[in-house]
Amino acid sequence: MTRPGSLPAVAPAPLIPLIDVHPYAAREAFAALVAHAVPGLERVQASTRTYERLVPAPGGPRLLRAVFGDETVSVSLAVRPTTRAPRDDLQPDELDHVLRRVRQWLDLGTDLEAVAAHLGTDPELGALVSANPTLRILGAFDGFEATVMTVLGQHVSLQAAQTFAARLVTRWGCADPDTGLHEFPTAAILSEVDPAELQSVVGVTGTRARTVVALSQECAEGLVVAPESDPAEVRRRLLALPGIGPWTVDYVAMRALRDPDAFPHGDLVLRKALDLPTQRAVLTRSLAWSPWRAYAAIHLWHHAAYVKHL
Repeated sequence: MTRPGSLPAVAPAPLIPLIDVHPYAAREAFAALVAHAVPGLERVQASTRTYERLVPAPGGPRLLRAVFGDETVSVSLAVRPTTRAPRDDLQPDELDHVLRRVRQWLDLGTDLEAVAAHLGTDPELGALVSANPTLRILGAFDGFEATVMTVLGQHVSLQAAQTFAARLVTRWGCADPDTGLHEFPTAAILSEVDPAELQSVVGVTGTRARTVVALSQECAEGLVVAPESDPAEVRRRLLALPGIGPWTVDYVAMRALRDPDAFPHGDLVLRKALDLPTQRAVLTRSLAWSPWRAYAAIHLWHHAAYVKHL
């Protein structure tokens, strides 16, 4: 069945295979995608463990489809001409561009043996790592998108964050009639939105709306949130924006900057999972997991929050 809030599938398009990954904690990854999927931006099909979204490419956005088996992920790209991508072929630069983004998304550059060697002996994490040795951190196809989504998720439930994001995408994202999905709105577009209008349309607080617009203006003026960026510079510029604090920056560093040692020690789920009374206690506990603290976080999150989606 299609998950509640997801769009119905459109007519299938011819696909070309991009990559098959094995072994991979595919069931766990799909559970995280189901938990976070934004209607209109992403489409998940629970019965087939299929995930779809539009990804930017030099010739126009393409529909990406990923099928998550038990230990395998198979990613394909649609080649049917669409209104936004009129060619029915894919040039080498398009394939290279999309494949690079897919590899970052699936976190294929990390040495999981090194992660397991460091975290596997920890009394709290050892069992989790042994149970899921191929668990990776799903990244982001676009750093600006990931940062906006993180801001929308501050201090609200996951369901509320998804609702806010869906409203934002529907109002300012570029609709693709051929797939029934939207592209995430660009920084240039959101930088010109009146915060009061964004507050009214999306349903967030005035403070949160102003943060989204300020972030968009910063990115429109040159801030690039990506693995190749200087992480210290990105952190500095994000923290200088009103309404963005350490939790947001650490989470963005995990998913968009691919910082393996980022750790959002202020996260309530992590604090509950570790049964510790304060953020400082969580931070102190995490020091033993460096330089792989992001992977400690993802193992704890999956155990505490995503198991119900398996």
